[in-house]
Amino acid sequence: MTAATHLLDPTAERSAAARARVPRPDSLDGLTVGLLDISKARGDVFLDHIDTRLQAQGIQVRRYRKPTFTRVAPTDLRQQIAAECDLVVEGLAD
Repeated sequence: MTAATHLLDPTAERSAAARARVPRPDSLDGLTVGLLDISKARGDVFLDHIDTRLQAQGIQVRRYRKPTFTRVAPTDLRQQIAAECDLVVEGLAD
């Protein structure tokens, strides 16, 4: 099946921007994975589980937290994550 996938950006864009997906790495060996908690209830529970599983495989993990889930992550936080990590898992929960 080759159905098109449409992703919606929840930020305040007037018109949707076309963005190519970044290819997934073949392996996580030697990479740093960032775990971003967006500050919703129980998101940390999900990320704690992911953190444990990744570290058990010897993968380096860095944790981050947005000040509030109601706004986009601050620019300095996004820049820090981009500088310190190769990929990011964002935890959403309620």
